[in-house]
Amino acid sequence: MEIKISTKQILTVLHILSWIIFLGLCFEAGGFIVNAFMTLTLDPSETKRLWMLIDLSDLYKYGSQHYVVIMSQIIIVTVLKALMFYLIVKILYEKKLDMTQPFNPAMGRFILLVSYLALGIGFFSAWGTEYSKGLIQQGVAMPALDDMHFDGSDVWLFVWIILLIIAQIFKRGIEIQSENDLTI
Repeated sequence: MEIKISTKQILTVLHILSWIIFLGLCFEAGGFIVNAFMTLTLDPSETKRLWMLIDLSDLYKYGSQHYVVIMSQIIIVTVLKALMFYLIVKILYEKKLDMTQPFNPAMGRFILLVSYLALGIGFFSAWGTEYSKGLIQQGVAMPALDDMHFDGSDVWLFVWIILLIIAQIFKRGIEIQSENDLTI
């Protein structure tokens, strides 16, 4: 007995998974934004019970400006990830992924946008990593990099390069496909 899984079924499963990841990332980004706002405006003691149990109380005591920088970096990274999955959900929902003509301008723009988002995630993750390492060297107790979503900046930069190459291939494919459409 052989089970055949079609491309349409795989795309449906990926669409559902993308929705789940997108909603989780939105929830996570919102949690960080609300906690940062509450800590800065209402009660600084909330830094011990930050979203996802990240304890930044030593950082806040060391300097609230450093706290703002780290929280801004965390928020930017999580929002960029959520935005990336929003674009994935959107392209799958709008059915712009046409298997009969995969080289279309919408796909080219999508791949280019996702590559720039990967660059942004990689940049802010690397910046957050270096900033955190500098604070640790100054004696500030910091949570682990993966708890603050700064791990893997090199992987995000690698993904950016790969997606940029794929975007250029798609750009050339779009040119060839439009030339073929004109000759027919």
